[in-house]
Amino acid sequence: MKKKKIDLRFGIIGVVILLAAVSRLIPHPVGFVPIAGMALFGAAYYSKRYWAYIVPIVAMMLSDIILNTLVYSAYMDRQWMWIFLYTYGALALIVLMGTFTLKSVRVPEVAISAVGASVIFYLVTNFGTWISSGMYPHTWEGLTACYTAALPFFRNGLAGDLLYTGILFGAFELLMYKFPSLKAQKAAA
Repeated sequence: MKKKKIDLRFGIIGVVILLAAVSRLIPHPVGFVPIAGMALFGAAYYSKRYWAYIVPIVAMMLSDIILNTLVYSAYMDRQWMWIFLYTYGALALIVLMGTFTLKSVRVPEVAISAVGASVIFYLVTNFGTWISSGMYPHTWEGLTACYTAALPFFRNGLAGDLLYTGILFGAFELLMYKFPSLKAQKAAA
């Protein structure tokens, strides 16, 4: 009988992403969250691309369930539920971008990817707010007003993305240095 080998690397990556998602439950400035960092981290380190999408999205959903049940329940209605689709869509786009920009994990690529992730999240989620919330008229002026009103959130999001991405990548690189068994194994030719 063949025993299944436990993939420690896979588990550690998942735990890091889950811990990042749990950090959303700690009081923080609006928009200063680890969402982009989770997506980029999964894109960079999971060898099977589908896990790079599944794990961050599931971790995000779990933290959203807690937040929307315990913290934001008074503010939730059907209109706002559509906006979550844009949030998860942005998360998936960030993973996709990361699969192209993070073929090698180096500081410049990680930093540029974090900035790109902030821009993607800002553009996609605020478009979702404009189209779904009813807060803005469906005109060019309404879209412009929506993006303008969201600029303070973009600033916080960019700061959070840079910080959390740096922490996630830095911590895992340090772990791989201390425990070489966490490094990705090259496939035999």
